[in-house]
Amino acid sequence: MSENNTENNEQQQVAIAINAQFVKDISFEAPHVPQIFTELKSNPEINVNVDVQAGKIQDTVYQVGLKIKAEAKAEDKVAFLCEVEYGCIATVQVAPEHIEPILLIEIPRLLFPFARNIIADLTRESGFPPLMINPIDFVGLYHKRLEELKKEKESATVN
Repeated sequence: MSENNTENNEQQQVAIAINAQFVKDISFEAPHVPQIFTELKSNPEINVNVDVQAGKIQDTVYQVGLKIKAEAKAEDKVAFLCEVEYGCIATVQVAPEHIEPILLIEIPRLLFPFARNIIADLTRESGFPPLMINPIDFVGLYHKRLEELKKEKESATVN
């Protein structure tokens, strides 16, 4: 009976633990405020770029950074430019082949709501409607990154 309890305890151990979360970098620019408020005739065009970076700190401890850049343009003027890098320190105890997907998919998925909230607050506090970024397909971003790395390797072997 004690052997079963030991096995159950090992299975219940957390494979991912977020040890700390933090804003690493934040920037908000609204170069044409307050004039832009009188000039806006329609919703501005908004472009959002996302990048995920991860690095090893210790044996099973990693830093993951989620960078989100949102730029709103009305015709040829920048309404606002918002950049947030939100990160965490996480302990990841999984098989080696699962570490990269955990760091670049699962942990950013956990961080995204916090970064999204910061961006919504920044835009709202600056006089704009809160920017509520749609959910991000981190699996798609990960596969895109793998394809880019594969193409780089292929072009490097050709040269």
